[in-house]
Amino acid sequence: METPKIVVTSEDWESKLSDVEILIEDMNRLVMNLLVAEGYREAAEKFKEESITMPEEDLASMNERLEVIKAIESRNLEDAIEKLNALNPEIIKTSFHLHQQMLIELIREKKTEEAVAFAQEKLAPLAEENEALQRELEKTVCILVTEGLPNCPSRELFHNSQWIRTASHVNEAIHTSQTGEKGPELERLLKELIWTQNQLDEKTVYVYPRMNDFSTGQLIYRPE
Repeated sequence: METPKIVVTSEDWESKLSDVEILIEDMNRLVMNLLVAEGYREAAEKFKEESITMPEEDLASMNERLEVIKAIESRNLEDAIEKLNALNPEIIKTSFHLHQQMLIELIREKKTEEAVAFAQEKLAPLAEENEALQRELEKTVCILVTEGLPNCPSRELFHNSQWIRTASHVNEAIHTSQTGEKGPELERLLKELIWTQNQLDEKTVYVYPRMNDFSTGQLIYRPE
């Protein structure tokens, strides 16, 4: 006998949502947390004045972190490493993405033997127990073989967007080392929402309004 489905209509969902009280102070705190975690100091300072929301850390303390990020985004890896070494040398030892950027620069400079040795000695141990990082390493090393091809699948690693990604990862590493928080709280809440929806989807007895587009928050209801 087929198990009857548990249906939560969009009307039921909206009704339950309307019963939830969300304080503006909590919303402001989430916004401030996001701005500080992502390194938007000027925006955080302005938001602090406009919303009277106090950040959980002194905004002036962001200066050293932002100096490192600025150096990376300016493609000045040597300066970034020097500043990071003064701030927290442990991150230099443990950051896969920072080492990945070093490897990319060796490849860009055609230092093939040095690049291979660097990948084996520095990057491989950092990716040893992480499948996602192992794929990133393979993708990077692949440039050594396919760089001359017109449609090299890894050429995007030479683009400016890769420097931005590296800066973002290093920013998160510094912020985590200083606060103990891994990423913005809003990001954690979104991951929790995704996990919860996936759990409901696995239990096929549930039909409910699902949020697929997180940029708009629009709910999609597909009754069966």
